[in-house]
Amino acid sequence: MPKKQKLIFIMGIMLICVFAAGTSFGESKPRYKRSIEKYAVPDVTLVNQDGRKVRLLSLINSGKPVMLDFIYGTCTTICPVLSAGFTNLQNKLGQDAAKVQLISVTIDPEYDTPAVMKDYLKRFRAKPGWDFLTGSREDIDRVMRAFNAYVPNKMAHYPLTLLKASNSDQWVRIYGMVGMSVLMTEYAELNRK
Repeated sequence: MPKKQKLIFIMGIMLICVFAAGTSFGESKPRYKRSIEKYAVPDVTLVNQDGRKVRLLSLINSGKPVMLDFIYGTCTTICPVLSAGFTNLQNKLGQDAAKVQLISVTIDPEYDTPAVMKDYLKRFRAKPGWDFLTGSREDIDRVMRAFNAYVPNKMAHYPLTLLKASNSDQWVRIYGMVGMSVLMTEYAELNRK
């Protein structure tokens, strides 16, 4: 194909891509679903990254706003993005990072030992106030089911972030990948309640 025809072909493909995208460049539709939920969180004792037993309810009812997600240590898709969001939130809050309780619950308790979880948090430069929890398969399944986040196969897990104000029994459920601005806006909303 002559050089000029290649250039015309490439430009045609680019125009098709632009038109196929339609008006999505100018639209501000969220790429996530936000809802308000109530959950009956089970009173289970789990183990954090330091090998310390902790009651999930005591972390959730710590008097701080809570952000919770479900991840696992060997994930290479959704989990690193969710964890980067927690890291960025802690960095953005600076000295106030300890005023929010971050909780990551493993969906792979057979592999995610305290040592694996501690290494994971170290990779993400987690600050105090971010707990990564594991436990028995039965207890982890109970927690996932309580938050309507149960998946029988870790490879099919959800991009899910849950937020709760310190004085509320309602949770903001964000299904989808969100950027720092959404997390900060949601966090600010929690503090207004």
